[in-house]
Amino acid sequence: MAVYPSIQVNYDIWALRAEEFPVSHQTVYLNHAGISPLPRRAVLAMQEANERLMYNPSAAYGWFLEREQAMRANAARLINAASPDEIVGVQSTSLGLNLVAQALPWHSGENILLCDVEFPSNVYPWMRLVEQHGVEVRLIPARDGGLTVEALAQAADSRTRLVAVSAVQFLSGHRSDLQAIGDFCHAHGLIFAVDAIQAAGHIPIDVQAMHIGILAAGGQKSLMAPPGQGFLYVRSDLAEQMRPTLVGPNATEDWIHWLKYDLTPLKGAARFTMGTSNVSGIVGLNESLSLLLELGLANIDSYVTELVRRTRQQLLERGYAVLTPSAHAGILTFRAAPDDASTDRLVKALAERNIVVVKHWDAHDVPYVRASFHCYNIWEESERLLAALEEIQL
Repeated sequence: MAVYPSIQVNYDIWALRAEEFPVSHQTVYLNHAGISPLPRRAVLAMQEANERLMYNPSAAYGWFLEREQAMRANAARLINAASPDEIVGVQSTSLGLNLVAQALPWHSGENILLCDVEFPSNVYPWMRLVEQHGVEVRLIPARDGGLTVEALAQAADSRTRLVAVSAVQFLSGHRSDLQAIGDFCHAHGLIFAVDAIQAAGHIPIDVQAMHIGILAAGGQKSLMAPPGQGFLYVRSDLAEQMRPTLVGPNATEDWIHWLKYDLTPLKGAARFTMGTSNVSGIVGLNESLSLLLELGLANIDSYVTELVRRTRQQLLERGYAVLTPSAHAGILTFRAAPDDASTDRLVKALAERNIVVVKHWDAHDVPYVRASFHCYNIWEESERLLAALEEIQL
C-alpha cells in the first residue's frame, strides 16, 4: 500500500492506521460524515472509566473531573476559544443549538439567516423561535453547495439578529468561508452560530479571529469521538446575555448546596450544564481531541482535502456527476446510479467488498453516494473505491 505519491502528509499515517484505527486493516471506511470509528486510545480510556465506575464510582469522580477539565481545555485549544470556561460538554449538536436558541433574548420581528441545505440540527432550533417569539427564519438558496457572503448580504437587513451556518455542509461537502461570513457578521453586529460537527476535527477553526459567538459539535463525526458526547462553545460576553430555559441542578451559582434554590446561572458556558455527566463519553471525547491536536488540524486539512480533491477529479474524468464543489473538506458526494433502487444496490455491493459509503438524497429526492474521508484514509482506498464503481454491474 502507498499514499498517493504527490500528497504530502505531515504525520505518520502508517503508525496512525496501525495503532489507532484497526478498522483500516480490513475495511475502506468512508462514512466519517455519518459516524466515525473510535481511535483505540478513546476506547481504552472509556474502558478504564467504566471499570472505575464498576469498582468504586465515588472514588472515580475526582479522576473524572480532571479529565472533564482537560476535555474543555482541549476543545478550547481545538477552536482557539479564549478560555475553557467558554466550553461545556453537551450530548449533541442539536442539543447545544437548542439550548442557546432558547436562552437568547428575542424580539418579535427579528430575523435569522441560514442556507436552505442545512442539516435539521441547524434548522429546527431556529425555526422553533418563529411561533415562540415571532422571529422570522429566512432560508437563503445555496450557491455552489452552501452559503456565500454575497447571498448573505442580499438577505440581511436592519432586523437581522443571527446567522447560522454549517462549517462543512453534510450533503455537498461545501466548505463555508467562516472568516468572510464572520467578518460580515462582526461588521453588522450579528451573532454568528456555527454547526461544526462535519468540520471541528478536519479543518482549523479560530472562533476569535472568525468572530464566532456560538459553535456546537457532536462527537461522532469529524471529532471521531463517542456518539452522544460533544461540546458547545459560547463566547463569554454572549453567554452573559443568555438565560437558559432548561436548567440543570449543577448549572447555577453555589449549586453544591442543593437546598438553596437559586436560579442565578453560572458564569460562561457552564450555565448550560445539564445534570449528570456522561463519564465515559467525556473521557473518550478528551482522548479523541488529544489525538487531533497531536496530528494538527492544519495537517489533517491539507492532507484530507487533497485526497478528496484527487478522488473528485478521478470521478469527474470518468463521467460521474459530482455534487461536491471545488471548495470542500472531507466529504465527496456524487451520482453513481440512475435511480434509488440501483443506488441502494451499489451501496450494498460496495459494502460486500468492505467499502463503506452511504446514500443521501438532495431536496428533490435525487439519490447520491456520499464518501467521507478522515486523517488515516489513503490513496489506495480511493483507488479501491474507483475500481469497484467501475466493476459493479447494476
